Parts: sequence; structure tokens; C-alpha cells
Amino acid sequence: MGEKQEEPTTIYCDNKSAIAITKNPVQHSRTKHIDIKYHSLREATTRGEIELKYCSTEEQLADIFTKALPRNKFEELRMKIGVCHKHIKGEY
Repeated sequence: MGEKQEEPTTIYCDNKSAIAITKNPVQHSRTKHIDIKYHSLREATTRGEIELKYCSTEEQLADIFTKALPRNKFEELRMKIGVCHKHIKGEY
């Protein structure tokens, strides 16, 4: 886009192992199964383009868009992102 990125883009992740892999450039037998495209996250972190931060599973708002959730969890996350349920008579 032609604009210089001043600060890294923050990506919240609920997997501490994934965060650790991006911070440790050493290849281990335990990580060699990881697809090469995922190593691009490590490179982007090294270049200062992205920053991975831990977010507990309970607070991971993105789950509402990526997982089938129990109704109570769906309702909780929906309220956290500010989406209100408005029952419209006759639509159900």
C-alpha cells in the first residue's frame, strides 16, 4: 500500500507453543512437521511486522467467527463484541 508500518500488527493467540516457536529460530525435530507457510509468521515477527500476544481461550473473541460454540459461549462472546440480539416478530 506504500505506507510504512510504524508499529507491529498485534495478533492474539491462545496457543503458547505457537508463540514460543515464533520467538525461537532454532529448528527442532518437534517442529519440523509444521508447514513452511507457518514459518512466515516467525519471519514477520523477526522483521517487526507482527507481534503475537497470548490471549486465553476464554477471552478469544475470534472464536465466535471460527468455531462451533455452545450457545452460552456464543452469547457471551457476542455480547463482548457488541452485537445485540434483536428478536423480530414473525421471522422465527
